[in-house]
Amino acid sequence: MFDFLDFNLLDLLDIILVALLLYYAYRLVRGTAAINIFVGIVILYLIWKITDALKMELLSNILGGFMSVGVFALIVVFQQEIRKLLLMLGSSNFANRKALNRYLKIFSANQNSFEPELNIEALIQSCSSLKKQKLGALLVLERNSSLDFLKPSGVIVNMEISVPVIESIFHKNAPLHDGAVIIENNTITATRVVLPVSENKSIPKRYGLRHRAAVGITEKTDAVVLVVSEETGTISYFRNGERVPFSAYKELSELLTNDMD
Repeated sequence: MFDFLDFNLLDLLDIILVALLLYYAYRLVRGTAAINIFVGIVILYLIWKITDALKMELLSNILGGFMSVGVFALIVVFQQEIRKLLLMLGSSNFANRKALNRYLKIFSANQNSFEPELNIEALIQSCSSLKKQKLGALLVLERNSSLDFLKPSGVIVNMEISVPVIESIFHKNAPLHDGAVIIENNTITATRVVLPVSENKSIPKRYGLRHRAAVGITEKTDAVVLVVSEETGTISYFRNGERVPFSAYKELSELLTNDMD
């Protein structure tokens, strides 16, 4: 009767792993229409376990039969969320070439063989200059998830970040100002890139196409995005499908430093 009191380290590890799984599953669907489906599935699963424990065999068998085929339903319903989860797993620190380079850098005598780190100061100065001129901009900063799948939609340029370069790209009459730029380390690798636009119904209606594209790419990858609004001149920072507020350039610099580390 009291077998459940036989608690060991593996049981504790099992509980922690399940809690982490539920937490990350909730993070993936938070703020989307799928959150209600997720909560419904959790409630249905709990009811199934309760009916099974109470030996209510008829209801338990019906719910058990539904849960047995529920995996296929989950794949259909949570297609985008599962894709993002797999991207997160595939771009983990152990699998990512950038992280591997950072680890190898510790043991490497030739420091010049590694790509330069992001020039955050130049990036913020560029956004400040664009803000004053009310020039719209969309800058996608690659982290662990590779953004190579987006590059065919744009123009490969491979230019080092500087204020004049970014200003010239997003000038209204410039041929490369439409779309987004992709930044890897301290290099603008592509311009005029077409980003996936978020279909999240909870996005504020005041958001324009640039902001929706910023939400869309940060929902699907771990990239972070800087948006300069052409209409208002405001600078916005997006991460994990959400806008991250900041009150000063110093705070934005700290956000970038922490996220790009």
